[in-house]
Amino acid sequence: MRSKSPIRLLAALALLVYAAAPAMAQAAGADAALLSEVRRAFTLHGQPIPPEIFRDFGDGDLADSGAIWVTVDLEAAVGSNLYADDIKREGKWLSQRHANQNLNGSEETGYEFIGATDNSLLVAVASYNGGGTGTFYTLHILDVAVARGFDADGKRYRRINLTVLRSVILGDRWEGEVSIGHNTIRIVTTRHGPADAGMPTTTTIAVERP
Repeated sequence: MRSKSPIRLLAALALLVYAAAPAMAQAAGADAALLSEVRRAFTLHGQPIPPEIFRDFGDGDLADSGAIWVTVDLEAAVGSNLYADDIKREGKWLSQRHANQNLNGSEETGYEFIGATDNSLLVAVASYNGGGTGTFYTLHILDVAVARGFDADGKRYRRINLTVLRSVILGDRWEGEVSIGHNTIRIVTTRHGPADAGMPTTTTIAVERP
């Protein structure tokens, strides 16, 4: 039996690639649209990112100095049972309350999405209250990217991975304003803590990719 010539094999391969090109382009366009949505509005498929994600990013872990869970799949998180607590909106702030066994029996996590830098990183200020008098604020710098994985049946599926690149502790009952200028964050603090009555301070942070 005669084998196919290299030219015929290359031609067949080219036809396969040509036939798959529209589907690949459509998938790439859909991926880009989702990333653009997250960077613009901090939503996915029109649904808000659950605030309790920031609790799991380390805001709710006051015993460790650094975050342990640093990436979450937004495709799986949005609409999940894990983050099913009602999302409440007050102005620019979104929050979720979750029952626990501590103090007053509940914890609350919230955030304000500040926006995206010129190098497409995301900035948010999150708050966490574990049931006591303290409400702890943290500034987060994040990245969002498309990834692929395999499900339980071995089929490929899409992930929209949100990853914390840097977290800056602002303090208990912090008050102030955060703004973005190109690839720089400007933090104007008007209250550093529960007993603070000092003058406002300004801090700038360069936003870089690692």
